[in-house]
Amino acid sequence: MKPKDKAALAARKAVMDARLDPAWRPVETRPILGRANVEYEVSARTNAIPVGGIGLMAELARSTGLAAAIDEHVRLFKVRKPYHESDHVLSMAFNVLCGGTCLEDIALLRDDVSYLDAVGAHRVPDQTTAGDFLRRFKTQEDVDALQEAINVARRRVWRRLPRADRDLALIDVDGTVAPTWGEKKEGMDVSYKGTWGYHPLVASLANTQEVLYTRNRPGNRPSHDGAIAEMEAAVALVKDGGFARARLRGDTDFSFTGAFDRWTAEGTEFVFGVDAHPTFVARADALPAKAWKPLLWAAEARQGPPRTRRANVKEIVVRERGFKSLATEREDYAEFVYRPGKSERDYRMVAVRKTIRVTEGQRRLADEVRHLFYVTNVPKRILAAQQVIGESHARCHQENVIEQLKNGVRAMRMPSDTLLANGAYLVIAALAWNLKAWLSIVAPQSPQTRAVRRMEFRRFLNSVVLIPTQVVKTGRRVVLRLLAWTDYAKLLIDGLTFFKRARLA
Repeated sequence: MKPKDKAALAARKAVMDARLDPAWRPVETRPILGRANVEYEVSARTNAIPVGGIGLMAELARSTGLAAAIDEHVRLFKVRKPYHESDHVLSMAFNVLCGGTCLEDIALLRDDVSYLDAVGAHRVPDQTTAGDFLRRFKTQEDVDALQEAINVARRRVWRRLPRADRDLALIDVDGTVAPTWGEKKEGMDVSYKGTWGYHPLVASLANTQEVLYTRNRPGNRPSHDGAIAEMEAAVALVKDGGFARARLRGDTDFSFTGAFDRWTAEGTEFVFGVDAHPTFVARADALPAKAWKPLLWAAEARQGPPRTRRANVKEIVVRERGFKSLATEREDYAEFVYRPGKSERDYRMVAVRKTIRVTEGQRRLADEVRHLFYVTNVPKRILAAQQVIGESHARCHQENVIEQLKNGVRAMRMPSDTLLANGAYLVIAALAWNLKAWLSIVAPQSPQTRAVRRMEFRRFLNSVVLIPTQVVKTGRRVVLRLLAWTDYAKLLIDGLTFFKRARLA
């Protein structure tokens, strides 16, 4: 960062700190808000955009060679006049990164000359052309080609991960329901929840919170439909990307016993939930009492004195109205050997026995006992039985990634009218989420950079992208001049300088 930029940011921060000084508490006779004498004027020479961080994200995409990879792998046009496939893909991804929630929001960016200057474009495709581009995905192979093009850039990004972070890749897989209110969308169907829509499959990398593969499916398809191919593709991707080992994690729908032997022979680890079949329950109950151990979780470390707990309002209402209430009394775990009918070798089965306290108002009823089961091929020297349970619980963080795809990125709005077109949009919108993850990997490391990976998408936009910026064209440069203080200014300035000098491709 240049000394003059550092000084300017320090001055702006000083002004902001003075405005937010807790000691400023004057006695006012009228409200604080609404005191300015505001007037509108049209600037004749100064141009600005509210999304100054898009310059950093565009340079990140450029440094990974993403556009070239897309144009090489995705061939949907006979003649590129004037737009390439990468222009459409990046235009839609940048629309999401600028806070757009639908294809129609592209029009706001297309009409902004300053935005076009910031991303280095004479113009970008309009929203109707973007919709036409999505409908050009006629086969699943077209969508897969787009995903593989993104993976070309992804592997380059992973090379920047420290070696210790590439020891074990944790791959989570799950399905989710994407409802739609349209009536003429190809492939939509009634899901198990009774809602019309689609049932996308999502495979993500827990290490970096990236989305590796997605596949759009009709709403009536089971959660595991077509999952083996996507899971094995994800394993091949992470190993080709430099990870030494790969571990698959999923709920009971993804414990494909017919693939266990093949995965084990290939060196792929897995931890899956298993349905509590009566046979497994009987085997668990037949274990001797000494085989069961109490399941104890480590208390979360907290700083400072303990805080007083507030009253549990929900529990009070349930007790007063005599509702039936269930609460975990204790948990125990045990382990036994399990050989699936489709396998030729043994695996570890970890059982959890939950004792549930049942109350109705002030009365305590008979306790309930429930069982949970987990199967794994990871040796005990790597994962003890209780760690297997913890690994399965950790998989649930993928729900946060899926929630961000739904409500932060809005990747599951399904804007087009065909199954594959909506699947392509899901891949493109997920690219915006992945660019956030790539930024946290590649940019010069700092507290702000490390915080980016943990951010929800909307907070990332508000912190890094939605920054008011003046756009100045001077000679061969386009200067993005920050107009307000932000804690992430160092990331913007140093990151842009780094990407311009260090090409990852």
